[in-house]
Amino acid sequence: MGMNFPMGINFKNSDEVLGIFVPIFIYWIYAGIVAVIETAFPKYKMQTTEEQDEKNLVSRSTVIKGVLVQQSLQAISAALLFFLTGGANHHDVHAAAHAAAGGGTGAAASACRYIIQFATAMVVMDTWQYFMHRYMHQNKFLYKHIHSHHHRLMAPYAFGAFYNHPLEGLMVDTMSGAISFLVSGMSARASIFFFSFATIKAVDDHSGLWIPWNPLHVFFRNNSGYHALHHQLHGTKYNFSQPFFVFWDIILATYYMPQVDHKNEDKQK
Repeated sequence: MGMNFPMGINFKNSDEVLGIFVPIFIYWIYAGIVAVIETAFPKYKMQTTEEQDEKNLVSRSTVIKGVLVQQSLQAISAALLFFLTGGANHHDVHAAAHAAAGGGTGAAASACRYIIQFATAMVVMDTWQYFMHRYMHQNKFLYKHIHSHHHRLMAPYAFGAFYNHPLEGLMVDTMSGAISFLVSGMSARASIFFFSFATIKAVDDHSGLWIPWNPLHVFFRNNSGYHALHHQLHGTKYNFSQPFFVFWDIILATYYMPQVDHKNEDKQK
């Protein structure tokens, strides 16, 4: 039987359970896909595996352990958020069911509502992460003791996307997710898709691959090439935006994207 809590959440085969665990599974699935692509098409790697291992200051096994810790805290935080908010936005769930029964007009209205929620969540998440990320670079104490953990990956790779100090994971990733969920008003069901997409985007941004035909590279200026520059020593004062857009970098003059060959940009320095 499911676990029924006072606020009406049934944590069994529910949207809340999927909202907690699907983004975690997506992380490793997409990281695995990236690993297959970089093995099959090494020409798309901005830096070779040997260069990554030489430049990075932390072992891959340590990165995996760190990511698992981060995801455990993420799962606990998501469960707590769903518990405190009463789980899904049931109005959205019932409205979606009504729209499906009502035909084209209702379905269009439901689609518009989800688009607005997703767009709102993306802007809110970007805003929180930009200012927290930038402050962690500007505050020497926070950078030395917390954010520098992530920058031990000077040549990032896909499954290291969520390698952070646990406190940074809470302050930046978890808080931005919780706030974007609350402000957008999305349901737990919608959050499955939103946070899965955000996870794919973060993994891709840290993939170390530049693939011209990758839709994430075509439609987002904030992409693997953009973020790879931030991980270089000469780029740590720029490109704080993550994970979707670059508007805060442009507005606040921290945008940096020279016209260079991504694959050879580090070798030219």
